[in-house]
Amino acid sequence: MDSLSKLDQVKTTPWAGGREPWSVEYGKIMMWFFLLSDAFTFSSLLVYYGAQRFSKFAWPDPDLVFQSIPGFADHGYPLVFVGIMTFILIMSSVTMVLAVEAGHRRAKKEVIGWMIATIIGGFMFLGCQAIEWTHLHHEGFWWGANPASKVVGQGQGAINAALQPFFDGEVSFVSAQQFANLFFTITGFHGFHVFSGVIINIIILCMVINGTFERRGSYLMVEKVGLYWHFVDLVWVFVFTFFYLV
Repeated sequence: MDSLSKLDQVKTTPWAGGREPWSVEYGKIMMWFFLLSDAFTFSSLLVYYGAQRFSKFAWPDPDLVFQSIPGFADHGYPLVFVGIMTFILIMSSVTMVLAVEAGHRRAKKEVIGWMIATIIGGFMFLGCQAIEWTHLHHEGFWWGANPASKVVGQGQGAINAALQPFFDGEVSFVSAQQFANLFFTITGFHGFHVFSGVIINIIILCMVINGTFERRGSYLMVEKVGLYWHFVDLVWVFVFTFFYLV
């Protein structure tokens, strides 16, 4: 009996399965595990980009590649458009914080309003990204293609002439191709996350409107979705730094 009592006592310790060691709701901690695994994926992609970027003697200059404001100016405004995109995404993170805070107070109307603002911000970011992709594709950048792809075979002079507007100094066909492949892969992967977040936010918004969380007595699900949305925003800060600033 004494031995059984000791075993029972062990089960009540924080790490023995008797209770949650961090006093965190199961769904929330699973979200943290998912975000950690996703962080490894993004880190791998960005580390590979950095390895390619700094192993090449020449690389496209972000100030020359991203100097347009689609529909307004083709050149002369380096990083202005992506700055607008970044501001939109960061503001959507702010509105998500406000939605979570309103959920803690169980203020249903405020949660609805702030989540609608977050969803609009997500759609605006995706729209801006689609415009940027379209513009770069028009310039000649794409998976497996760059502005000099059409003149391959016409000599190095033709290749240099096609790529020179995007380089500050020496020109490299391989670097231009690596830049295009990695840019569309990594920003596309991030854009997929943003799109997924918008869809999830829409689903949660419908549940809020339907009164699901009022009946449950908790808006914890809004906080879980908020963790994902903040992660997406944080990842963009690193993508922005690697592609647009370095």
